[in-house]
Amino acid sequence: MKIKNQLAIFNALTRVIVILILWFMLPILVEKVVYQNTNKELLEKKQKFIKHLDKEEINNFIVRKDSSETFASFSTLHSEFLQLSRIPHKELNAKDVFVNETRIIEGEENDYRILEYDFIYENIAYELEIGSSLSEVKDLTFIVRFFVLILLVIVIFFTFVMDTFFIEFLLKPFYSIIDKKIRKVNEPASFDYTPIKSHSADFQELDSVLNEMMYRISVFFKKERQFIANVSHELLTPVALLKNKFENLLQNPTLDNEAIDKIAGALKTIDVLKRIINNLLLISRIENNQYQLNEQINFKLLLSDLIESLEDRIEEKGIQIHLNIRHSKPFLGNSTLIHILFYNLVVNALKYNQNNGSIIIWDKTEKEAYTIYIQDTGIGMTADEIKHVFDRFSRANSEQEGHGLGLAIVDSIAHFHHITIKVASEIQKGSTFILQFPVFN
Repeated sequence: MKIKNQLAIFNALTRVIVILILWFMLPILVEKVVYQNTNKELLEKKQKFIKHLDKEEINNFIVRKDSSETFASFSTLHSEFLQLSRIPHKELNAKDVFVNETRIIEGEENDYRILEYDFIYENIAYELEIGSSLSEVKDLTFIVRFFVLILLVIVIFFTFVMDTFFIEFLLKPFYSIIDKKIRKVNEPASFDYTPIKSHSADFQELDSVLNEMMYRISVFFKKERQFIANVSHELLTPVALLKNKFENLLQNPTLDNEAIDKIAGALKTIDVLKRIINNLLLISRIENNQYQLNEQINFKLLLSDLIESLEDRIEEKGIQIHLNIRHSKPFLGNSTLIHILFYNLVVNALKYNQNNGSIIIWDKTEKEAYTIYIQDTGIGMTADEIKHVFDRFSRANSEQEGHGLGLAIVDSIAHFHHITIKVASEIQKGSTFILQFPVFN
């Protein structure tokens, strides 16, 4: 999951948690406010009732003469009531007491907020109860919770959308850095040092540090390539001198057969060393972009000439080669390097093939993509060998001749021409090298 989505989800979850807390605390807060207001109203009604209280009014309220006599007055909708009762002096409590109780009034059960107040009037103890219905509190709480829920859901939705767009805007420089300076960079030479536009100091610092790091890597790469090129070039001179001296020694008539064999072996070793140096020089020149990509390549003609030049080696192993290039696709590159690429692949297919085996070379085009397949019936490779098949000095079979640079050269040439190489192989069933060429114009 991308970081922008994680941040948006985190913000949304945070708001949901806050909303849930408010949702559960809301009734308590509403009740507290309503109770305070109700208590204030009940106290005002009590003061008003006590202020205008006299004996005649009490007698009008209470007509029976026993201590249980009670007068009760209710509003039409039973939302309020006032009740006055005589009580013994010993039960007298002069403090205002607020309680919530359920009362049945004229057969209807309701919850009330009740003010209980005891007082003495003309040496007689009375209990005054003034109640206000709590049904309005419940209704108000439900309505408030309902509308708050709707409001918060709307807030969550719009803030989530806004967060998503804002985070997208905020992280745009980050994705630009990944896309332009990491994903599309195949080598330090193609790195773009142009600063990424960003309003965030963090991304600006990341871009700056990445530029500095790639610059150092580029310098190291150049030094390494230059070192390999210089060493390879300098080695050619002493190798040529050694070869010349050994060849001159062979002209000495006093040498016996054993000495001649040793000198011939040394010359063979020198030739191997010379080929390795030349291959390293070739790789170095390719990696340092010392070749031009301005020649029109005809794959069918190139492969036909290549197979004809390898006819002796093909006949020696009894290999059947089937060339089936049906599509004439234009390709701009370096003909010498492309020839070396196919030469190494075909020679590799010959070298590791079975006697009397076969090599099939065919092409395929899909939409604008063009692909050439080189399939053999050779010894094949394991999955681990496929991973290292293009590594320098790596060989699938140590018993075969070679220096492990042929496929490394193929990889360098393909990379230089922006050709993608894939390998499919099975042990004792053969290998297929798949060359996917860039889109043609």
